[in-house]
Amino acid sequence: MTATARLIAAKVLILAWGLALSGAARAADSLVHATNLQADARTAAKRQVPILVVFTSPHCPYCERVKRDYLIPMHKDPAYRNRVLIREVTMGATTPLTGFDGTPTTEGAFAAAHKVFMVPTVQVFDTQGNDASEAIVGLLIPDYYFGYLEAAIDQGGSKVRGK
Repeated sequence: MTATARLIAAKVLILAWGLALSGAARAADSLVHATNLQADARTAAKRQVPILVVFTSPHCPYCERVKRDYLIPMHKDPAYRNRVLIREVTMGATTPLTGFDGTPTTEGAFAAAHKVFMVPTVQVFDTQGNDASEAIVGLLIPDYYFGYLEAAIDQGGSKVRGK
């Protein structure tokens, strides 16, 4: 191999490695969309944690702020793996979703069944799919929002662990 070919190959490898890393970083900067809440409930039961679902809609600046400022940092924080399972559901979406009871539905129908009419709405569920705390509707007061989330997660955790 000539020096030029080696240099080109090295640059291609560096570029590919950088693209792979940036893709992983972007994936970590988002929430997991709910696809199978029954499977999520089994995972949550093993960990003995509640399931936090944030209901969002496209182009909702408050939804983006709640995700960016509160939920994505929680999702990325290893300490929260022992406290809560976080999922996102898009209101009005026709994306297939398996409900807590195993019934096929869509993200939009799941939101409607839970009477979500305003976004962002955060709802904490136990491992059976029952409400485990009061829903947090809207952004409320940003200075206190983290406290509202913490209280809902704690209440859900107590319900899951039977305390």
